Amino acid sequence: MAAFAREVWDRITSTQPAPSPTVILATAGLAALLVLTPRVWPFVRHAITLVHEGSHATVAVLTGRRLAGIRLHSDTSGLTVSVGRPRGPGMVATAAAGYLGPGVLGLGAAWLTSRGHAVAVLWVLLLMLVGVLIQIRNWFGLWSVLVTGSALVAVTWWAPEVWQSATAYTITWFLLLGATRPVLELLAHRGPGSDADVLARLTHLPALGWVLVFGAGTVGAAVLGGSLLLADHVR
Repeated sequence: MAAFAREVWDRITSTQPAPSPTVILATAGLAALLVLTPRVWPFVRHAITLVHEGSHATVAVLTGRRLAGIRLHSDTSGLTVSVGRPRGPGMVATAAAGYLGPGVLGLGAAWLTSRGHAVAVLWVLLLMLVGVLIQIRNWFGLWSVLVTGSALVAVTWWAPEVWQSATAYTITWFLLLGATRPVLELLAHRGPGSDADVLARLTHLPALGWVLVFGAGTVGAAVLGGSLLLADHVR
């Protein structure tokens, strides 16, 4: 067991050379296709929903709320239930975390990959999935997390290093770009129970203002994260 733990730690802390500019641009192009292709987006959007709900859950715990469970649904919607004060900064932060979470996670992943820790990104995502798995409360959510986790385990454990790096770059680009599309969907089809409406009831900022905050945050993360991935590699 100790030898296994050391091997895992060595893999997490090891560095990998940056891919060629061609690979970096190719992974960006692949991620953009996943986000922009109408027939593909409904499938890959489940991954963004998973991060969205995981972000709600993480911030809820960090602000002292008690997490009661996470549900992921086949229509790409989700629900995270936490218990605590119905108003106040903790509730506001928890409600705001969902739409901002994928972009923030993508920005963190971009920082790691830009410093040669592409494989560490995959392991961080695996650890996050384990945390979500513990809180899943429905069968579709369980299936989604297990399928995603199995794919990550296969890549981190058996794929060649070059494919691990390419996968980490693709996931990072996907998080950065994919975080923006749900905000556009929210702007076009905002329902009365959306995070923006919840925040409007909790604060003095109207729902549209919160949608604009989500848009600014996700676009800003995409621009900054993309510049990190491209810096010193693409001239």
